[in-house]
Amino acid sequence: MGLITEDLIRRNAEHNDCVIFSLEELSLHQQEIEKLEHLDKWCRDLKILYLQNNLIGKIENVSKLKKLEYLNLALNNIERIENLEGCEWLTKLDLTVNFIGELSSVKTLRHNIHLKELFLMGNPCTDFDGYRPFVVVTVQQLKWLDGKEIERSERIQASQNYPAVEQQIREQEKAYCLRRAKEKEEAQRKLQEEDEDKKKSHPGSAGCPHTDTHAVCPSSLENKDRLQVSETQEEEHSTKKSDENEDDMAFWNKPSLFTPESRLETLRHMEKQREAQEKLSGNKKKVKPPRTLVTADGKVLNVNEAKLDFTLKDDDKHNQIILDLAIYRYMDTSLIDVDVQPTYVRVMVKGKPFQLALSAEVQPDSSSAKRSQTTGHLLICMPKVGELITGGQRTPMPVKSVLDSSKEQASHRRKQTERLEVDPSKHSYPDVTTIVQEKKHKPKKMESQLQAAPSEEDPDFDDNPDVPPLI
Repeated sequence: MGLITEDLIRRNAEHNDCVIFSLEELSLHQQEIEKLEHLDKWCRDLKILYLQNNLIGKIENVSKLKKLEYLNLALNNIERIENLEGCEWLTKLDLTVNFIGELSSVKTLRHNIHLKELFLMGNPCTDFDGYRPFVVVTVQQLKWLDGKEIERSERIQASQNYPAVEQQIREQEKAYCLRRAKEKEEAQRKLQEEDEDKKKSHPGSAGCPHTDTHAVCPSSLENKDRLQVSETQEEEHSTKKSDENEDDMAFWNKPSLFTPESRLETLRHMEKQREAQEKLSGNKKKVKPPRTLVTADGKVLNVNEAKLDFTLKDDDKHNQIILDLAIYRYMDTSLIDVDVQPTYVRVMVKGKPFQLALSAEVQPDSSSAKRSQTTGHLLICMPKVGELITGGQRTPMPVKSVLDSSKEQASHRRKQTERLEVDPSKHSYPDVTTIVQEKKHKPKKMESQLQAAPSEEDPDFDDNPDVPPLI
């Protein structure tokens, strides 16, 4: 029997971050639900509710869903329309392929003033003469019935013949209720006969049972050999299996009426088959041995059971190894476990290992793991420790010696290079340090230029009045 539980609702509320109190749309179809409950307490803000293809026999516990606009109860065991008066904003109601025979129960929908669409096709009441005119007049606010628009002319015509149609509907409804009562009695009688057959085939403690004969009637089995008992048990098991197969074939080949009882009977039979298969598969199920990640001699294996794409890059510039693992974008980070060791890195993704042996020893304490918020990729940066691993043996290469050798090479190159020397006394630019004391200490070039300037006493001096004096 399927039940509406809080866990079931949360699993179907992923689009609302599994929050149920503010849920506006909920789909619980094909869950073998037999009773409609709890939704009016847990999900008061529901606007759309899908409950098709279940085994619900009665409309109940939805009267407090004031915001409900669309209710889908197709392919269920409902026999009467009821308890929908509290759904004030109900706009669309789907009751396709149910067992509604009391067509007069459609009068309860008069209080749902916003109801525009109603689906009743596939119900016994749709076979009644005058079905459509009766519904059109009874539920005046309807715009569509069974997917067909209700014209104004159709409504006027139906209202003119309503008294005769109503009387006709009541007579057909009464005949259907009598027939339905007989079907219920027949189903109850058949159920009692099956229970009696089971008691006869598996008697209780009052008689001498087949399975516990030695305990109840010890005198009849005291002289039998254990080997014979085991053989009879195997024969009983084989005969029991063949009997179950025959019963299964007989059940599916047996003709039956399309009633709520027959649907429930089919469900019970399928549940028994499912339990038997689960029990059989549970007995045959073998425990899968754990995957070997490190051999007995200490060799680390490369494993990618999660089947993820990856790139491993050796960054010599920053002296580190970078692993880029393509984790699924929408996977929760709590399902990922990272373990960095000096010679290998291991990532568990939903319990499946990803492991790589490293070519150089790394520092686990200085390593970091970050995940991209856009792509979901996992980036693991592992700094090296300056030692290389070759053929399973470590070859120490101190960082200090590497630096010393690089310095020696640089100094040797510096000695071999030729440099151009420039005489500082031949510089033509002024001395910046003495720029403030320019009047006291004049540059040599300026002094030589002043000494070379011509004077008036010079015989070659020509005084031109048009030339302005020098300042």
